[in-house]
Amino acid sequence: MEPSPLTHQPRPEVFQPKIVRLYEALFKDDSDEVEHSEGFWKEFFLLRPDRPALRKILNDQSPDDLLQLNHQTRQLFAQATTALRRPYGVADLHALETLSTFLLAVLAKKYTNPSSDIIDLLAGLDHIDNVFAEFVNALESLIRNGRGATQECCPSGIGHVGQEAQQVGNRVTCTYTADLQRRAVDVALAVTSGAYQTSLLTYFIQRDLFPAITSCIHIQIASQASSITSPFLLLGLLANYNKFEFQNPYQMRLNDFVNERVIRGIVKNIGYTCQRLRAQYIDVQEDLPEGWTLANTLSKIGLGAIAPGGKPPPKPVYDADTAKKMFAELPGQEAAVLLATYDFTHANKLFSLELVTWAPEKGEEQPIASFISLTSYLLQHAHLSQRTTLYSHLNLMIFRLLIEDPVLCKRICSEDSKTLVRLCRQRSPYLPAVRTERILATTVMDTMLDTINHNLRRRLDVRLYTLSVGILLRIISYMSRSRTRLDYHWADFFRSLLSLIRFLTTYSPDLLNLPRMDVLLDHVVNLLALGLSAGETFLPTPAAYDDLFYKIVETGDVLVKFRDTYKLANRPSNSIDTLVNVSTHYKEMLVDGGGGKKGGTAGEKGKDGGSSGKGTPSSQLTSLQVAEVIKQGYETLSIQAKEGLDSWEKYREADERMLLKKMARAAVEDVREMVAE
Repeated sequence: MEPSPLTHQPRPEVFQPKIVRLYEALFKDDSDEVEHSEGFWKEFFLLRPDRPALRKILNDQSPDDLLQLNHQTRQLFAQATTALRRPYGVADLHALETLSTFLLAVLAKKYTNPSSDIIDLLAGLDHIDNVFAEFVNALESLIRNGRGATQECCPSGIGHVGQEAQQVGNRVTCTYTADLQRRAVDVALAVTSGAYQTSLLTYFIQRDLFPAITSCIHIQIASQASSITSPFLLLGLLANYNKFEFQNPYQMRLNDFVNERVIRGIVKNIGYTCQRLRAQYIDVQEDLPEGWTLANTLSKIGLGAIAPGGKPPPKPVYDADTAKKMFAELPGQEAAVLLATYDFTHANKLFSLELVTWAPEKGEEQPIASFISLTSYLLQHAHLSQRTTLYSHLNLMIFRLLIEDPVLCKRICSEDSKTLVRLCRQRSPYLPAVRTERILATTVMDTMLDTINHNLRRRLDVRLYTLSVGILLRIISYMSRSRTRLDYHWADFFRSLLSLIRFLTTYSPDLLNLPRMDVLLDHVVNLLALGLSAGETFLPTPAAYDDLFYKIVETGDVLVKFRDTYKLANRPSNSIDTLVNVSTHYKEMLVDGGGGKKGGTAGEKGKDGGSSGKGTPSSQLTSLQVAEVIKQGYETLSIQAKEGLDSWEKYREADERMLLKKMARAAVEDVREMVAE
């Protein structure tokens, strides 16, 4: 019997996917510049990509080693682009996944000459214009509506499995088209985030992707896609690219965009994103007391076993140091959405209106409520990292833009804006908790007060405080002019501002020479002076107005020291004399026994007010007696406030140029990490 020509091959310990062998064949260090056959590339893109394996092969190469393999990298880039333009089977989808991994790895390396070295890897200087233009055109087409109009939306109907017959061939319902669009956006994000500091991104500027991106968002809204975050992120990064160096076409597009359905879809998505980001903070530390439920009650009396639905597992409780480290890592990378939110708010009035006014179905949280809520969590932890600080500043600038619009400010201060807003209560001191629906302006003011109370440190973030106090000044200015009176904890409002003045006075050696300090000082002083001179126009009760005077008198000595320390008397832009004169007026009345017949027993105020320097009475007045003196003092008080206390400078983006550039770099890094996951 003749022996069989077949030989037994030993079973390998680990089976290697065919695609990994193709990766290794492509990137092997071979001095010969081998041109792989058409069959090689067809098989390459028909096989499912192994992204971790490709990433490892590329990550193991140093920048110089990778440049030595530029023949192979150019082939891969060109062939992948061809697969996008002339798809066969599922090659276009696999090509997008391959390109995303390839570009993320290649663009992440530190090259000696980033722009020229990346161009060398992708096409070479002589061919980059043609090759990259074809690549961008292919991406634009896929982002807009998937495959071209002359091609089927998906191979062999795989995008319509389980759908009714009339839906087959409809791109809106095609899951394969949605996958193509999503992957194409990921590739565009990989290029945008990876090449943000290079000249390569000018190809995305020259080829306007705005209509394609908004079309993609429109289709995904129509198909009820779970998220449109990625295309919105792409818009944000492209709109910020060198926008201070030249007229960015994406910025111009934002100005003119009026598609209400797309804008509402974006606003809704922003709300959901803010809720997810907020949940990350709550996972570290639950800050709301557990509400009453039947299950809780039964558990407390030992009958938890019969509780309906069972008890959810308790969240872990972390020690202070661990929680602080975890908070420092937040918010998650999705926070890059806030950069695009800022750009839309700055450029587009319709978007700002929808952000403030749009209300979803009953039972859902309003997007603006989610945005305010997330901002409150960001601001209570703003000092923990530079990244968190940047996002906090960004959200404050969005608030400022909304408040400076008179139409939106009117809405924010009106009864029509009432909604539930969950505000952060993870750090003391706490403002009064409100569990019912509230006018939006009151939640914004709470958020600003929490910012003031929770970020006091010797290395004060002056810009953060200037923005926060400036927003309060703008809200109070509107309320004063429109005579809008809101039910609010005004005692905490003025107490927080005066506590800030105490802090600024106590730590003046560390703060005197900080940049922009003069603007912050003017804002704080003028806001208090506005309360004294026009409080009757926005404070809801006489008692609230009396309480403000009480606090000013109480802080009189601090105000004098504050004025002298910062030389405010020499500055015409603030009304410090208004505060000091009011305090002096009442202290003279207190020393004189409340103005003779009207005042009661002579004496000085017994808390922190200090002596007026005109003598020390033998007895002290009670707080009730002081309050009575304050009421009597209105008859002889003349408040000489400067004109224009309720005026403010309109936002100018150029003033925030450096901060926005830092913010763009932080968002780019977040997007890069997000796409790489």
